Amino acid sequence: MEINQRKTAVPETRFPDGFRILRGKQEFLTYREHSSIRIWPSQVSSHYDTHMHSAVEIMMVRKGKAVYQFPDGRYEVTEGQILMIPSGVTHSLTETDDIDRHLFLFEPGPILSMWDSGNIRKMMSKTIYLRASSELRSEITEVLNRVIESYVQKKMLWNSLCYSHLLEMYSILANGDPTLIQEEEQEAQRYIDSPLLNSAMIFMDEHFPEDISLEDVATFAGFSKSYFSRTFKAFTGVSFTEYLTQKRLDAAINELIYTTRPIGEVARKTGFGGITTFNRIFHQRCNCTPTQFRNMYGSQEVKKHQLPYDDAQTDNHMAREA
Repeated sequence: MEINQRKTAVPETRFPDGFRILRGKQEFLTYREHSSIRIWPSQVSSHYDTHMHSAVEIMMVRKGKAVYQFPDGRYEVTEGQILMIPSGVTHSLTETDDIDRHLFLFEPGPILSMWDSGNIRKMMSKTIYLRASSELRSEITEVLNRVIESYVQKKMLWNSLCYSHLLEMYSILANGDPTLIQEEEQEAQRYIDSPLLNSAMIFMDEHFPEDISLEDVATFAGFSKSYFSRTFKAFTGVSFTEYLTQKRLDAAINELIYTTRPIGEVARKTGFGGITTFNRIFHQRCNCTPTQFRNMYGSQEVKKHQLPYDDAQTDNHMAREA
């Protein structure tokens, strides 16, 4: 996400546990290793240009105002209010100078891979706005404060603990406002096969480094290839190939940031096979080579052990692809 502190352009933004990068309107997030949630407390106003990301976003304001602009409208989140934004929704954000807030970003996958995730998926697909006067707001605030506490303390299994609180949050919302889990009749078919589709997603999450195909996963889930392809896209919002590629890319980014493995080994370890395919896809998605990415965002320990032939190896393959 491209961030303008007090509307002054900053090309890239680093945090102690990662960074944000914007390519077009698509934002790519990194998380602390072995986690999939980030929380930013801030008392400094920022402007976030129009963007979208795979994470669910929650804004909890303690003081000041956060203004979200969507293609079809806007929300003003003020003291005591909470706004929840689905993944994949384009939005911008502007904060006032007196802002005091917590911004939560978490990947929905760990929750949506559960067997009973159908109702949660419905809630995650909606923008939820809790005013300060809402009966649910105080309960949700307490739960989100527990998420913050678990995130800050970083005890054993803290990522799972954060998600357990998020599950509690969705349970409170569903029981407090049943309309959040209602769906249009024509959408009901989308969720009939959700247990099998969830199992297919778990299978992909576990086997993405391997040479798996659409037909392999469809067979595992018990569907025909064509039916699985259509249903998977309706269920997740992306194609099988897009989902698999993004899983591999996320794993590769993590390897580039936190390990000293050579680029070719990273490609093989994350399911891309050869370095040529890896370089081509990586450059298409991130607008730089894997080696350039590691040089920009890798930890100092990784940079210190950067192998000298990685740059030449990557550049040669990119030249042949061109």
